[in-house]
Amino acid sequence: MNNPITAGFDDASFEAITNDRLVRQAVARESHTMFFHLYFPHYVRYPIAEFQKDIFRITEDQSNKLACIVAFRGSGKSTLVTFSYSLWATLGVQQKKFVLIICQTQAQARQHMSNLKYELEHNRLLKSDLGPFREDTNTGEWAISSLVFQNTGARIMIASVDQSIRGIRHHQYRPDLLILDDIEDMQSAKTYESRTKLFDWFSREVIPLGDIGTRTIIVGNLLHEDALVMKLRRMMDRKELKGTYCWFPLLNESGECLWPGKFDTKGKIEDLQMSVANELAWRQEYLLEIVADATRVVDPKWIQYYKELPKSGTMRYRESCIGIDLAISDSKKADKTAMVVGHVYGYGAEMRIYIAPKPVNERLNFPAALERAKALSATIMHNVRAKLFIEDNAYQKALPEMMQKDGYPAVGVTAQGDKRSRIVLISPLIKNGIVVFPETGCEELLAQLTGFGSELHDDLVDALSLLVLQVSKVNQPYTPFPNPDIGRRPEEGNGYSSFFGRHRTRF
Repeated sequence: MNNPITAGFDDASFEAITNDRLVRQAVARESHTMFFHLYFPHYVRYPIAEFQKDIFRITEDQSNKLACIVAFRGSGKSTLVTFSYSLWATLGVQQKKFVLIICQTQAQARQHMSNLKYELEHNRLLKSDLGPFREDTNTGEWAISSLVFQNTGARIMIASVDQSIRGIRHHQYRPDLLILDDIEDMQSAKTYESRTKLFDWFSREVIPLGDIGTRTIIVGNLLHEDALVMKLRRMMDRKELKGTYCWFPLLNESGECLWPGKFDTKGKIEDLQMSVANELAWRQEYLLEIVADATRVVDPKWIQYYKELPKSGTMRYRESCIGIDLAISDSKKADKTAMVVGHVYGYGAEMRIYIAPKPVNERLNFPAALERAKALSATIMHNVRAKLFIEDNAYQKALPEMMQKDGYPAVGVTAQGDKRSRIVLISPLIKNGIVVFPETGCEELLAQLTGFGSELHDDLVDALSLLVLQVSKVNQPYTPFPNPDIGRRPEEGNGYSSFFGRHRTRF
């Protein structure tokens, strides 16, 4: 089949369907694929690709309530989903009554609405078969473009991320189809705060708009390892969320083109790559690779995870330690106090540091920080107070001194070098799996670590580097001590006194 419009169909059958109005209407209502090819052939310039058939199948499968479609720039994902599916969902067999399309900016929203309106006004075959349509400009406080279909009573509305959408309805209908189209860009995905803000908006503002049976489809690109679609994918992988994640790069891992109908020679792909004129943009926009910033110290691919701490008998438990980066102001503009806990197992080359989930990262005044550090030290593991490494530059000297007076194993540490240098020093330990992280609970710490230099805050990274450097500094192969109270592992000893005996020479 060389006809790009009828690709996948028998030419004679397709012509027969096209020429019979009743058959055409029935087929178009049942199949999104046929709907698109029948009424929008002017959008089809090349034979349809397999991945585009997959997109059609996703839109037609109503059992799939959440789908993330990540595809290369120019793949037609917005045309197939935001444009075509929004129309077919209301005019076809799915009979959606309220479709809400959300874009990142108002300019993008207006462009999508303009495309819809143009077809509804000028596509004679579509108007004849499935019309009439009318525009509804009475959109009230939301100031969003809106279209109403007179024959079905359905509505399509388009909004941007910065517009208020809480509680919107179309008559008695809550949105039963949500389409999110490129709601992130490089700037919005740059910092942990902005990524978290978007995820919170999605989970607290967008998802509650719907009702039982509402479908949500997200189309976009890969901008960051912690972007919205990647967070949702991880949740799907962990079975915390039910949905489908599809990834369609221009070239797959074997170097094969996913759209051979358009790029039928290597020369065309090379021409496209040359036109991009930026290797990083090519890899990110077309190959869907998350490209690390050249200034990054820790690559996200280096991070290794654990599900649970080693069981007794598999590795020797040594101690639990806490790295503390203190900020004594609780002002909203101040830095945060960070406390990162690490459980140390093994000795010498066998040592592993298991970073605990849910590190402290709050704005605390000095008394609150003191009490939090005490509580954390006293409740870690094995009824043995965890050792505390506290940066003691300037005013911070007071904290380790006060904790020592109260009987806590606190050590004041003078930070050496700048923050970046300290991260460089611990990066080989992270890459080689000496320092490992929990599967969940350290998202902000890892965002600061892998995004150091672009993230707004780095308090957790400071606490982590302090912890790892101090533990590594005193790491030695395990040797038994003749004195039973010195060198005794916590699970063998009598608690606090044996802890100090074991570390007496290290203070």
